[in-house]
Amino acid sequence: MIEILKTKEELWDLFTKKEEYNLIFSDKYDRFPYYLSNHRDVFDPIVSRFLIENGLCPEYPDGKKFAVCLTHDIDVVYPERLYQIVGTAKAFSKKKLMDAMKTPFSRINKKWNPYWNFREIMKLEAKYNAKSTFFFLALHPGEKDFNYKIEDLETELSFISDNGYEVGLHGGHESYKNLKDTMGKKHILEKVLGKQVVGYRNHYLKFKVPDTWELLSKAGFKYDTTFGYPDCAGFRNGVCHPFRPFNRNTEEQIDILEIPLIIMDRTLLRDYMRLDIKKACELIKRLVDKVEQYNGVVTVLWHNNTLIGEENLKHYEKFLKYVSSKKAWITSGEEICNWWSTNVEKK
Repeated sequence: MIEILKTKEELWDLFTKKEEYNLIFSDKYDRFPYYLSNHRDVFDPIVSRFLIENGLCPEYPDGKKFAVCLTHDIDVVYPERLYQIVGTAKAFSKKKLMDAMKTPFSRINKKWNPYWNFREIMKLEAKYNAKSTFFFLALHPGEKDFNYKIEDLETELSFISDNGYEVGLHGGHESYKNLKDTMGKKHILEKVLGKQVVGYRNHYLKFKVPDTWELLSKAGFKYDTTFGYPDCAGFRNGVCHPFRPFNRNTEEQIDILEIPLIIMDRTLLRDYMRLDIKKACELIKRLVDKVEQYNGVVTVLWHNNTLIGEENLKHYEKFLKYVSSKKAWITSGEEICNWWSTNVEKK
């Protein structure tokens, strides 16, 4: 159901997320989920609709009508030991003897490691003239969810960057509220990458309005793309365009570009909405069509450990085919940020 009437004050409150200031309740990960929001029509970008109707006219390269910000969070690089046992058993049950022989060695042999699939993802995206952003963790041993040392991925990071894709920082569990932690992880990743890191998304989509934006601005990031609900796809503040956040406490704009997250694989499927593949595809198309209607940017997140196996890659390719058929500009967060800052904000 589409909300037809909204006052400018109501739109401003939604855009600035007034309801997320001075929170009393949050979920177990200290997040503000959709189920606590008073704004229920999350599938309709009503703030962007208002902006378009009142003069916003974004343009994209080569006359594209809208853009896709393509991203991947790299939470896991090495399979858990349980995978080796379960994977081997599954391979035997399917009579795939070669896979059964490879799986026990998947942690020590990169060629047999299904999570070491950055180049496979890039190759698939290149078929559709697409670029993407890979957000890597830079955790220390002992930190929650530590799975890999970023130093061990130096060659892969260089390959990603040298081929025109972006490497961004995936902040840890405490980064969204800890400037020192965020800056320390940014420094580690930049040292390994050998260049400045400009893009950010926090692990588990942990985020505090407006504090995390202020923190990321101070840390020197140009853009963030954490801002989306973990438990529901859609438009958290009614916006499907990049925007500069406004701090209601200081009454000032924050010097960072937010490219809001609209669609995450785990939100749609196993962790939250629990849609089947057919319903998930229908919702993705609905959201993409809405963004196209308002000349916006649809940010999507597929984890590397979701893109394992022919079936999962096939579903991802269906998405790439769909947005490509609509002649979308499919690119990284950094490219979106640079274009928006130069060609839309300064127009």
